[in-house]
Amino acid sequence: MANEGGVIVVPTDFEEASVKALDLAKDLAGRIGAEVVLVHVYSLPVYTYPGLEPGLLPGFHSEVMAAARRALEQLGVAQGGLRTMLREGDAAIEILDAAKDLGARFIVMGTHGRRGLSHLFLGSVAERVVRRSPVPVMTVRAP
Repeated sequence: MANEGGVIVVPTDFEEASVKALDLAKDLAGRIGAEVVLVHVYSLPVYTYPGLEPGLLPGFHSEVMAAARRALEQLGVAQGGLRTMLREGDAAIEILDAAKDLGARFIVMGTHGRRGLSHLFLGSVAERVVRRSPVPVMTVRAP
């Protein structure tokens, strides 16, 4: 699809809210002639203990990256051949950096709608993106 209407970045964690956000973004893109780009951010868990250097099992990083890339590319193909971008790190920061790198016009993303203690401990990637984004962000909540 030509992107005379710009780029709409759609972060995905492959869950229901992300799928709903993707559907909405594709509809919007069709109306304004924009390109939808799927972005997935993964991070590797790092555990530290006294006297033990943080480390990963040999090959673990490449296996996680390959699995994430496969899942993202399969979703892109299944959704009509969408362009994809895989990034590693803090999800909110990487989503914002991807939007900047792509010259995004919008970000459309799912949110889990956590509240209370789960929000306090898990935080909200969507909230951090909304607060820091220089472009409009539309959030979609799964029922």
